[in-house]
Order: sequence, then structure tokens, then C-alpha cells
Amino acid sequence: MINRYLKGPARLGGLASVLLLAGCNLDVLDPKGPVGEQLKFLIVESTVAMLLVVVPTIILACYFAWKYRASNTSAEYLPKWSHSNKIEVVIWGVPSIIILFLAVITYQTCHSLDPYRPLDTEANAKPLHVEVVALDWKWLFIYPDEGIATVNQLAIPVGTPVDFVITSDSVMNSFFIPRLGSMIYAMAGMQTQLHLLASEPGDYAGESANYSGRGFSDMKFRTLAMPADQYASWVEKVRSSSDQLDNETYGKLAAPSEADPVKYYSHVAPSLFDGIVAKYNNGMVMDKNTGKMIRVQSAMSDMNMKE
Repeated sequence: MINRYLKGPARLGGLASVLLLAGCNLDVLDPKGPVGEQLKFLIVESTVAMLLVVVPTIILACYFAWKYRASNTSAEYLPKWSHSNKIEVVIWGVPSIIILFLAVITYQTCHSLDPYRPLDTEANAKPLHVEVVALDWKWLFIYPDEGIATVNQLAIPVGTPVDFVITSDSVMNSFFIPRLGSMIYAMAGMQTQLHLLASEPGDYAGESANYSGRGFSDMKFRTLAMPADQYASWVEKVRSSSDQLDNETYGKLAAPSEADPVKYYSHVAPSLFDGIVAKYNNGMVMDKNTGKMIRVQSAMSDMNMKE
């Protein structure tokens, strides 16, 4: 009786799940950059390798259940059977080969996809440097070479390697642009690195991939990959903003807020990023050239605007 009443809701639930899946956009499997392409290949290759065990196992489980059913009196009956060398070779040999294969490709990709490793590009391709700060609950992008900053919008030129240096001015978070590649953590007092490249123009989703509190679901940004001339126009657009990011305005920006709109800053205090890192690390930051910790003199006081 109970089962009869549950059939309707169960069917509706199943239909709803199918409709939800129909709306999914698998960005990881539609990469737009070399790092994303390698990750897609790794995912597909690993999945196929594992299915070589999973699919035959499911088929054989169904076949044995059918063949040795109670009504099949013609099936061979071996009550004293205990061992088969052929079966042992198959059930141990095939998984061992697949595990070895997965180990090799995992080892190779751990090195080729190292987020700290610069991308293999043409020698004349000058990388774009972007400093990323995870806040509650928004993303701050600082362009040190251009002297500008944005909130919840990242613009990059197509075909140009992007060198990210990432930190957090709050709890641990995770920086992720699914169509471009690797995800990496942002942690207070630390500087993680990531190298990405967009191979074609587009408007790509970026997100926080690590739960960080109440406003986590709206901690998203757009990545605008554009030709070099359009990127130059975008930089000029940001520079035309009347807002500046100094010690005072940064304090207001860093306060927790949800679903923040895109915001542009035409000028940024040169030591802002180092000051954010240093305040969690006894005034120390990592030297980008040597990788050693160095003391920043008056890091926080230097966050005042310098024209």
C-alpha cells in the first residue's frame, strides 16, 4: 500500500533530476585553453581506463545471475570448485595493468600541469601578471603592471600566458576557471601561483570552489578573454573610473558583502597585495624571484595612494 503511494513522488523526483541534469553545463569538458585541454584529456583517459573494468564487471554480474538462475536446470553445477588460474590472472592482472597505466599518466600530468610551472609558449609572449585576493564574498583582481584593479571581473588577452599570484584576506578559498584549467587554493598569509592561457575569445565563468560561508554561492566572477586591441580598450575603460583603491577604500571593500557587482579602480596602491599578505605573516612576504620570505617595510602604511 505504501509503495503504491510513493510511486508518484518517486517518478516526479526522477523526472526533476533529469531536467536538472539537462541544464548542466560541463565547462570542464569544453576547455578553451591548453591547461584545460590537458585536464580534459586526463579525465577522459582515466574514465575510459576505469570503465574497462567496470563495464565488463556489470555485464558479467548480470549474465551470471541470468545463467545460474534457479529455473535453469541445464547450468553446470560444481559444488566442490575452489580455484582457477585463468580467473585469478584476469581478476588480478587486468586491474593491475590499469592501475599501472593510471599511475604513469598521473605522474606525468602532476609535472606537466604543475600550477607553479610557467606555460610553454613562444619566447616573445610576455605574460600578464594578475594578483588575486579572495574576500568575503568577492574576488579582487589587481593588475600591477597597469596599476588598475577590478572586482568580480577578470579580463585577459587571448593567446597571452597569465601569471596569477593568489592570496586571501579571509578564510581559505579556492580559485577556479573551469574552461581554462587548474583550481588552486587562496590562503591568508600565503601566495599560491597559477599559470593559465585562453586560446580563444569568450566570456568564461569563474567561481569559488571551496565553501567559505554565508555568501559563498554568489562568490562568482566572469573571465573576459579578448583580442589584444579589445583588451587595451578594456584597460582604458577601467582607467577612466573615478574610484581609487587605497588603504581607506580597501578597508570598505574587504568588509563582508554578498552578490557584489563588477567594480573598477583606476589606481591601486603599489604595495596593496604585499600588505595583505604581510599582515597575516608578521610583516613578511615571499619574494617572487627567489621564493624566500622577506620583510616588507611599512607594508600596510604604504597602502596609501601614490600617484
